[in-house]
Amino acid sequence: MSVLRTLLQDIPIPQMVRIRQKFDGTRLDRPTEDLERELAKPGAIDRIKPGQQVAVAVGSRGVANIAAFTRTTIDAIKRAGAHPFIVPCMGSHGGATAEGQKEVLHHLGVTEEAMGVEIRSTMEVVQIDQLPNGLPVYVDKYAYEADAIVVINRVKPHTAFRGKIESGIMKMISIGLGKQKGAEACHQLGFKYMAENVPAMARIMLEKLPILFGVALVENAYDETCIVEVLPAAQTEEREMVLLEIAKARLPKILFDQIDVLVIDYIGKNISGDGMDPNITGRYPTPYAHGGPDVSKMVVLDTTPETKGNANGVGTADFTTQRLVDKMDLAATYANGLTSTVCAPTKIATTLENDLYAIKAAVKTCNILDYTQCRLVRIRDTLHLGEIEISVNLLEEAKLHPDIEILTEPYDLPFNSEGNLV
Repeated sequence: MSVLRTLLQDIPIPQMVRIRQKFDGTRLDRPTEDLERELAKPGAIDRIKPGQQVAVAVGSRGVANIAAFTRTTIDAIKRAGAHPFIVPCMGSHGGATAEGQKEVLHHLGVTEEAMGVEIRSTMEVVQIDQLPNGLPVYVDKYAYEADAIVVINRVKPHTAFRGKIESGIMKMISIGLGKQKGAEACHQLGFKYMAENVPAMARIMLEKLPILFGVALVENAYDETCIVEVLPAAQTEEREMVLLEIAKARLPKILFDQIDVLVIDYIGKNISGDGMDPNITGRYPTPYAHGGPDVSKMVVLDTTPETKGNANGVGTADFTTQRLVDKMDLAATYANGLTSTVCAPTKIATTLENDLYAIKAAVKTCNILDYTQCRLVRIRDTLHLGEIEISVNLLEEAKLHPDIEILTEPYDLPFNSEGNLV
């Protein structure tokens, strides 16, 4: 028996119960129809002229209904007599390669066949200006050559900084359309100044590029679309500030303030830029953002298929599995740190042979006297918090919470013969 097994063999894992967390479930029943109405408003499709080449910028996140929203936007542009095409709008994601970014879109259902238009993917950019602080402002070559640009993105709190503008249309313009070089430039002075540099770059791009409007999406706590708004270019910044506050209020969370061990089944770039959303875990890659629970030890078990080996965020955890490490594409993962200048999330967490020992290691090191009293929470990923698992030591607290429903009796976590959860 290895020394690690010897150290961990007697560490108990508490029994668990499944609970349902209740959040505001307000959503749009027919989101594409809502988008069609928004596109018909003044300042949107009416700004497109027949014959124009229109770049539709689509990002890499797992945004609800993204393929349907993209197709709806494209169809409206076609009806206006213009010629839309898709531009991957995702900074350095997809391994910072043109083919990799096109593949990311494919995993989201945004394919040339499904959308009925060409995807023009390149990492080549054009510098159009620079900020007073010297940072260059770049834009995707195909978008630069287009007659018009439309941007689609979700508005939500950022994972590494706080400001009036965080993640949304403005960031999609400055970092997404800037490709790897633009993302690198925006991050170069660090997250301390991102709240200034993101909108500053976007303002220049809105002024100098034919960006007509953005399709802004807000999701509820269940990863469902609850707001669709088309923001004309001139109103983008002001309206996005309002949508950000709405998005923050809709953000799901773990309804326990203190957690000894947090187990996360999957991380991935399709879930969050950080693999897992720090707004949910309380573990941030920089000191410029805050919020979420107090978590003593965190375990990540696996990566999503969609992330294609990009395990950015694994370094934010304390423990991981050999399974996850074996799936890592180091180049794709490290590209995130080299672009964002924040390299801690791309480090490899302490690695155990399987789920069983990774969880035992977290329990052993969570700094409590009695391991049987471990307050353990398990979630699938940070997008899905409606139903989660909690240890029996949290049960009485859960029973007193008005937004928690207990779904099961206590049970042991099921591990297979290889020591992995089933």
